[in-house]
Amino acid sequence: MPSRAGHLGLQTAAEEIMKLFVQVPCLNEEMTLPLVLSSIPREIPGVDSVEILIIDDGSTDRTIEVAQEHGVVHFVRHSRNMGLARSFRDGVDYALAHGADIVVNTDGDNQYPQERITDLVQPIVRGEADIVIADRQTSKIAHFSPFKKVMQRVGSQVVNRAAGTELPDAASGFRAYSKAALFRLNVVTQFSYCMETIIQAGNKRLRIESLPITTNAKTRESRLFKNIGQHMFKSGSAITRSYLMFKPHVILGTLGVILLLAGIIPFVRFLVFMIQGEAGGHIQSLIFGSSMLVGGLLCLALLVIADLQRTNRVLLEETLERIKVVQYGRPASSDSGHAALASEVVDLRPPAEFPVVPERSVPEPAPVSLTESVRATRAR
Repeated sequence: MPSRAGHLGLQTAAEEIMKLFVQVPCLNEEMTLPLVLSSIPREIPGVDSVEILIIDDGSTDRTIEVAQEHGVVHFVRHSRNMGLARSFRDGVDYALAHGADIVVNTDGDNQYPQERITDLVQPIVRGEADIVIADRQTSKIAHFSPFKKVMQRVGSQVVNRAAGTELPDAASGFRAYSKAALFRLNVVTQFSYCMETIIQAGNKRLRIESLPITTNAKTRESRLFKNIGQHMFKSGSAITRSYLMFKPHVILGTLGVILLLAGIIPFVRFLVFMIQGEAGGHIQSLIFGSSMLVGGLLCLALLVIADLQRTNRVLLEETLERIKVVQYGRPASSDSGHAALASEVVDLRPPAEFPVVPERSVPEPAPVSLTESVRATRAR
């Protein structure tokens, strides 16, 4: 005969509903938003509910009105432009608070083929991936200049090296995240979340898959950056910060070794001249070598500090993950085993079928006077 716990487990599994939120960050997208909303699939195999979330990042046109006319009921509004990373983070918080099991991020400029959302989420629905990133196949995009194509490829290689992944398009914003993956990711950059989340996910051993797609025709220029130079600078800063967070030895260790070697060589050179009796005119070698040695030692000291901070960050992220479980609920069973830590956070309250029985109050013995105690002893 099945136990009561077994019945409860079957009932819980039967009541689980897979909810997908498609979030669309928007900044004055009244012209292209109808194309996006009309092409988002409303029925997806393995998904019970598809919700659309508009993140209005300070629009001054009719973006909100257009979304409402197309039946959208979920909105996150910024009074002024806060940037793509903040929009992504706020959208994820809203989606998780409203029961999202999968969150898909797309753009309001109709760059991505929304009908491929069905294919994008299937690896997550089947429990085969935590994150799925669309590969735009940038080498085939006509409006990308040759220089931009090269930089996209180089940028993806740098991110893959930092994350330990093999993704062909690290800058793609067309992505699907499982609830368990979102519990483990913490966006801190102010520019773009794309590369930072890949580096975090790779170093946290989340499973990432890539899905080749063909982008739609270009509708407008990018508003994320003014030119390719600004994009390269901000992307490089985000990658460097992620390197320092997860692999500080790559930057600080390498730089420290180079500076130490650069400091030792002048000292060896000065030693050779000193043996030859010609050291008097080469004091500048000692000055340069001392500067390099001091710089190398500082890098190694910073490396130790960064490593200690990394340990502290891991503890903080585990705490944040537990807080998210309490706030948003546990990930569905179809999510990956990477939610094992989250599953350890249990409700410590006793179940309803086992009511707490108050402890019986044991009456204390009546006080015995010293005289009565002495009499009892004499009687024995």
